[in-house]
Amino acid sequence: MYGEGMTDPGPGTGGGAGADGVQALDPQQLGTYFVLTEAVSLLQYQVEQQLRAEGDLSYVQFQLLARLAGAHGPLTMTQLADGVVYSRSGLTYQAGLLEKAGLITRAPSPDDERATLVTITGNGLALVDRVLPGHVRVVRRLLLDPLTGDDLHNLGDIMTRVRDHMRAQPPRSAAPRKHRPR
Repeated sequence: MYGEGMTDPGPGTGGGAGADGVQALDPQQLGTYFVLTEAVSLLQYQVEQQLRAEGDLSYVQFQLLARLAGAHGPLTMTQLADGVVYSRSGLTYQAGLLEKAGLITRAPSPDDERATLVTITGNGLALVDRVLPGHVRVVRRLLLDPLTGDDLHNLGDIMTRVRDHMRAQPPRSAAPRKHRPR
């Protein structure tokens, strides 16, 4: 659906629908999609560079630590996976790295034997405190500085609506595991 034909499906396709029956994006929709994905990529790249340079952290590791720091108590692995939109196996791997570095602890939940509770350590909090000022500078410089107060309000409203629409789907952690053919 990308590339040629994405906005002009050509003659004989039934009012803008392609051979598979999917309506092509109009030029404004396509342009908005590409601008959004480019802006997110540019921001995420700069954030990742800052986190690596100042804390030797990946973006996902920072997200996990920041969520735990803001939680004021332990979170389950499932809560973390849903909050950062990351696979269960990927989260387990990242949590293992953070635990090995002494930035988090993991322990069985006393209330649910299937759940693992994750808590940020003092070293984890100190690392978040150390990288956060640089993180804020990058976000402010790239995302917030070019916006007016009204722009920020409108962008927040729009992106909240989009996120809530996307989150209305079952969480990724609730999706059945895919089994590989044997």
